[in-house]
Amino acid sequence: MPQVQSIREAFAEASSFLSGLGVSEPQRSAQLLLEHTLGLSGAAYYMALADPFPPEKRERWEYAVTKRASGEPVQYITGEQEFYGRVFEVTPDVLIPRPETELLVEAVLRYAAELWPQGVAGGRAAGASDAGEPGERAEGVGDEGELGGAKGDASERAAGGGYAAARPGRRLTVIDIGAGSGAISVTLAAEAPAWRVLAGDISPAALAVAGRNAERLGAAVELRLGDLLEPFKGLETDILVSNPPYIPGGDIAGLQREVRDHEPRTALDGGEDGLDPYRRMMEQLPLLPAPPRLVGFELGLGQAEQVAAMLKAAGHWSEIVTVPDLAGIPRHVIGIAR
Repeated sequence: MPQVQSIREAFAEASSFLSGLGVSEPQRSAQLLLEHTLGLSGAAYYMALADPFPPEKRERWEYAVTKRASGEPVQYITGEQEFYGRVFEVTPDVLIPRPETELLVEAVLRYAAELWPQGVAGGRAAGASDAGEPGERAEGVGDEGELGGAKGDASERAAGGGYAAARPGRRLTVIDIGAGSGAISVTLAAEAPAWRVLAGDISPAALAVAGRNAERLGAAVELRLGDLLEPFKGLETDILVSNPPYIPGGDIAGLQREVRDHEPRTALDGGEDGLDPYRRMMEQLPLLPAPPRLVGFELGLGQAEQVAAMLKAAGHWSEIVTVPDLAGIPRHVIGIAR
């Protein structure tokens, strides 16, 4: 790119350069990279447009634009992405959080408030332990009896297939399958700090990113390495949430290059039809002492009917809800045992 004199000129040159190379959202990309390079955002950025471009920032700026020109997503260049009002670290080891996943978080919070209005769990499987860790006490919580709260009703779970009698006052326990950056688990822990939130992933590198996000954002999340539900064997679970890989393997080659060439394939490839992770999670449910009363899955285009059918066939949830994204596309399936 030619030398520029002002920040506005830098924006115009980068936008034109990226557009000419067919980069998606060239103007938005140029602005985000400028804000990151200059350390400005919001009104401060617009007020600075007429200012001279800082010469000491030029090399860093040109490097960022060159990386974007190669197809690398802005979020990997800047190392961050906003989700649910919080800024998350992202690296090429994790999927970039999408706005539609915020709707999954909202749905989980909403339905959990309906199922557990007092904010504590009302059921425990007979003889169940917390993942083989007898006597473990969740951080920041005293004896269960001190919490009081819902007594529960065994009849609530009878219709769902094997729901157990109540143990009053237990913290709601949530597991997030496919933690990635921790966008879902960290957000749930931050929005509902009384919950016990756990997250699993098969990638140690992804769990490292999730851990850093949890620590930086002050969210208590327990991280476990392993495949789908396997790390949570024996853990009494109230809520299961997951945004698993759901792209059919044969479709990955046709994805936008920012996704195809830069985001981790293990976070994209859902098998031949994209539904393998959902099938396997349903198959692994017996690893848990009892089925979660609330299940929330994100899914791909055209998959809602099939995933809803899987939940219905499992027979644990009396109500199955499909939640559309902002474009009206069915994007999430929620299973509820009332």
